[in-house]
Amino acid sequence: MFPGMGGMGGRGMNPAKMKQMMKQMGIDVKELKDVQEVVIKTADSNIIIENANVTIMKVQGSETYQIVGDVKEVPKELEIPSEDIKLVMEQTGVSEDEARKALKNSNGDLAEAIVALSSA
Repeated sequence: MFPGMGGMGGRGMNPAKMKQMMKQMGIDVKELKDVQEVVIKTADSNIIIENANVTIMKVQGSETYQIVGDVKEVPKELEIPSEDIKLVMEQTGVSEDEARKALKNSNGDLAEAIVALSSA
């Protein structure tokens, strides 16, 4: 990957020399301190990396983040707006819990939730 790394007899390169060589190549590497966790939010889940070690490598103005830690994936809960719950309650006469459950079952679709409760 870097010139001068081959033929080292498995000993590796002196870290100071490696850092100097990377700097000459325009590569700056630094570690973020005191990172508690990293959260990556996707459409259907959150990827949480705890006890994270984060290294930033800057090359020609672009930053690349390397994250190492304990990873867990948490599915996102469907967020139901309170206005939607009130509307379903008004239209069907059900309790707040029943309206919330119907909206979760219909994946937040108001019409589907109202129809399901009305036909029950």
